[in-house]
Amino acid sequence: MRESSGARKQYNAETRERVSGAARTPPRPESARCGAGSERNTMQEGVYVISVAARILDMHPQTLRKYERVGLIMPSRTLGMSRLYSDEDIARLKLIKHLVENMGLNLAGVRMAMQLFNRMIEMRASMSHLEGQALRDALNHHLDEMLRTLSG
Repeated sequence: MRESSGARKQYNAETRERVSGAARTPPRPESARCGAGSERNTMQEGVYVISVAARILDMHPQTLRKYERVGLIMPSRTLGMSRLYSDEDIARLKLIKHLVENMGLNLAGVRMAMQLFNRMIEMRASMSHLEGQALRDALNHHLDEMLRTLSG
């Protein structure tokens, strides 16, 4: 059975859109990070151009540009400045989409939720080795910081 030329062109276009090994921009600012661990390097490699990422997320590409403009996401860039979205970026965008569509948060609320989420991940890592009074002191310190974040 022969493939139609239209289907072949569509496949070739989609295949060309998936890019790997492209040049990356400098490391992301802390505000654009989500999660931690040894998987970060492989998860941060940009592999999806904006049209493919938008299709995966069922979002308009302009929405992805807006999220980048307000600092919620920082995709890597090719030498030609095309945006490349990693698997980590896609996961972060799915979370942002959930917070906006299902939880009713605006972008300021999403930013605050993401800051608190990142702070909790940092807390977990920094307190994993503590016990007793040192753990209680560290917990109180981190909770105070989170309350300051919430109070503006």
